[in-house]
Amino acid sequence: MNLLEKERLITEAAEKYEHAPVEELLKFAVDTFPNIVLACSFGAEDVALVHMLQKVRPGTDIFYLDTDFHFKETYETRDKLAEKYGINFVQVKPKLTPEEQAAQHGEELWKKDPNLCCNIRKVDPLTDVLGRYEAWITGIRRDQAPTRANAKKVEYDVKFGLVKFNPIANWSWDDVWNYIRENDVPYNPLHDQNFPSIGCEHCTRPVAPGEDPRAGRWSGTEKTECGLHK
Repeated sequence: MNLLEKERLITEAAEKYEHAPVEELLKFAVDTFPNIVLACSFGAEDVALVHMLQKVRPGTDIFYLDTDFHFKETYETRDKLAEKYGINFVQVKPKLTPEEQAAQHGEELWKKDPNLCCNIRKVDPLTDVLGRYEAWITGIRRDQAPTRANAKKVEYDVKFGLVKFNPIANWSWDDVWNYIRENDVPYNPLHDQNFPSIGCEHCTRPVAPGEDPRAGRWSGTEKTECGLHK
């Protein structure tokens, strides 16, 4: 498929599947791009997609970025999903261990330069793993943040150079939880402790009533994204 054909396919698919059931878009994605992968952070949106993908095409690769700084509850959620659905999640690690990062950049880099920390522990590893695929699936939603408000269901990811599917881009937070409860999907228990968005342990705090759902990420800084999504 040349670039012009790919652009046409993306435009047509984004329009066709904007209001279609998510499973239909997922089926189109895995049928059109067999070499596809789901990125999973083990947050609410992603565990819902893990469940859907098992119905559409079990065995599709699912990876997670193991920053070495996740909450223990995040790893426990990984293990529950792996056991329930028989998934071998692809672990993607940074090139530097936490000790090597501290030696090169100083202790607690996430406090001094959170963008650099995210680049080392998330963006660079993501770039490496996505280089093996022709398309990827994410759980981003438009109402998560202003930076995601214009996300299409199907788009070309210029940053990483492949096709990107955002099947639940138009879902609300309630839509996600209705799906999880209706299908008894294992989820991160931190969601029950006022953590709507869960990242690394050092850079995530609970959200107070009335705060933006992503206010707990990189709290006290101007940072709002880790750099995985434009």
